Amino acid sequence: MTSTAVHALPVPDLSDDALAAVTAEVAATAAEYDLSGAVPLRGLAAVHRAGLFTATVGQRYGGPGAGPRETTRILTALGEGDPSVALIVANTLMAHASQAANAHWPTAYYDDVLARSVRGPAPVNAIRAEPELGAPARGGLPRTTVRRTPSGWILNGHKAYATGGTALAYHVVWAVADEPDGDPDAPRVGHVVVPGDLPGITWVDTWDHLGLRASNTHDVVYEDVVLPADAFVEIPRGADGVYRDPAAAAGPGSFGHPALYLGVAKAARRAFADFARSRVPAALGRPIATTERIQAVAGEVDLQIAQAETLLHGALLRLETGDPAVAPQLSVLKVAIARSVVSAVQTAVAALGNPALSRRNSLERHLRDVLCVRVHPPQEDTALVAAGRRVLTG
Repeated sequence: MTSTAVHALPVPDLSDDALAAVTAEVAATAAEYDLSGAVPLRGLAAVHRAGLFTATVGQRYGGPGAGPRETTRILTALGEGDPSVALIVANTLMAHASQAANAHWPTAYYDDVLARSVRGPAPVNAIRAEPELGAPARGGLPRTTVRRTPSGWILNGHKAYATGGTALAYHVVWAVADEPDGDPDAPRVGHVVVPGDLPGITWVDTWDHLGLRASNTHDVVYEDVVLPADAFVEIPRGADGVYRDPAAAAGPGSFGHPALYLGVAKAARRAFADFARSRVPAALGRPIATTERIQAVAGEVDLQIAQAETLLHGALLRLETGDPAVAPQLSVLKVAIARSVVSAVQTAVAALGNPALSRRNSLERHLRDVLCVRVHPPQEDTALVAAGRRVLTG
């Protein structure tokens, strides 16, 4: 399945100054897209021009092959600018990193997505949740099916929370295989790689969310979508014959999501500081930034951000060194990072009161956006229960 084509993909500048420039460009349209809910095309175009959309493409395909820590730096910068853009990019970077680690896409399809990526943004997303099932990390099998035919597969199903919407170049769809010779009690489960412009794909505009409003995380329906024989990639069952969803536990690649919300917390810190420096109450006669109360709040916000950033990069550094103790803790580390970034933004908002909740203040948007960190699997209760069982069983 390995692609033989090498594409002329850019080598992005990952210096702090270059990433800060992309942050500023993406941030310039974030409020507009948050209000409209439209696909954030200008933000995605800025990411493409900077060469960040393909940063994790493997070197054998002509990409720079960025690793997890470089990826988290990219996504933190983008999350500081517009987390809706960052989420679409995060899913794409994760897809390319997965292909670099284990080639599984149909050759023609991966060549196509890279060719598209040379010309412009080509988002990819693993589309997994369903209206009835909810998040697959909670257990259960999808109702979405791929039926085997003499020439390939036919895809049918209804998915929810398909981030990227009509902007997606490719969908990676979680489904159960319907095969004449399959085991009805233990069907094969996997993903099918689907070009986003195939006949039979219909979008249902269901996304009207509190946060990440421009992420276009709508429902999508597949009706008799025709796919080639190599489009289905099985996810093997465990040695005990039980299927376990790969997203039920965190891995190094899944730290891209908390990284983008770290960016949201940094944006909130900046907004808080800007407001505090400019706000001069008549009774005080000087900026509130000069008061010890506001300085202490700023320090608390900074503490929470430093804690989240240290946990994020510290975990990845420990993985790089081969520390075996960190892998079982990745899920709870994600929980700790989520708690810290939410606390940072909530602390800033609480200190400013009404002004921070006004739509004229970007802190209101940052608060709505950062709360979305909690929805990414494994979610807090699942991670804590798994960690508790590990501790209590020795």
